[in-house]
Amino acid sequence: MQHPRRFLPSISALRALEALDRLGSASAAAEELCLTQGAVSRQLQSLEAQLGVSLVQRDRKKLHLTPEAETYAGEIREALDKITQSTLRVQTAPLAGTLNLAILPAFGMRWLMPRLPEFARRHPDITINMTTRLQAFSFGSEPIDAAIHFGNADWPGTDSLLLKSEHLLPVCSPELVAIGNYVPAQQILKMPLLHIQTRPKAWLDWFNLHQVDASPEEMGGTMYDQFSTITQAAQHGLGVALMPDYLVEQDIATGRLTALQPQTTEASGAYYLVWPKNKSRDPALTTFRHWLEGQAQPEDPLPR
Repeated sequence: MQHPRRFLPSISALRALEALDRLGSASAAAEELCLTQGAVSRQLQSLEAQLGVSLVQRDRKKLHLTPEAETYAGEIREALDKITQSTLRVQTAPLAGTLNLAILPAFGMRWLMPRLPEFARRHPDITINMTTRLQAFSFGSEPIDAAIHFGNADWPGTDSLLLKSEHLLPVCSPELVAIGNYVPAQQILKMPLLHIQTRPKAWLDWFNLHQVDASPEEMGGTMYDQFSTITQAAQHGLGVALMPDYLVEQDIATGRLTALQPQTTEASGAYYLVWPKNKSRDPALTTFRHWLEGQAQPEDPLPR
């Protein structure tokens, strides 16, 4: 696809616009870019001439971006960040390639990490860079090749590989409920509930599966951003947490937590490796995906 020259301003001019927007003054932008204020002003004038629109409001000697230019600068910032990440990846990638993988902290640490040494032994020429992501993100706007994602494999424009289903168990401190005493689901609804941000409907779905007529208004309680923090809250008696069984097995065995139900309940979602369709033929991703197919065994317990 060819891009007309008028739609491709110089990187220098775009950097000047982005720096002025981010730093708020021409002097600060000039210092960061190692230019004079006059050079920054000329870069912006050149950009305005090429685009045929006014981007800068000149108040005496101060420069201010127009509202439209501020929006443009924000979009340019994302593009510059992507160029930087892509350039870094090209410079640092080994011959066989690099895979940039987003992971969920708890599952990534407990499921993926114990398996990665085998992958490293088999494919020492592939580098896997990992970053944690708790909230939704876009493959198109971030330098991520694939992600370990919890849900229903419904991200648009992607393919996926099922890694593991999840089984949930309500747990709390033995100070709230004595070890070995099981609590009916209807009674759990009346207890203080602990919620996790990434699964806002987890308790509602769990009560529905247990034939308890519950509404969101009945399920107030504190919210936590990670399983590690909600586990600590449950251990200190702040309420009942609905946890994946593999994350609390040791805490139950040592008496730090007690299970309120004798059996686990399968969650509505599962863990998947997800990747955008346009990266399906990427060599590093293909190798990693084929290796994971041998690790994905939903019927087996997770490694402890």
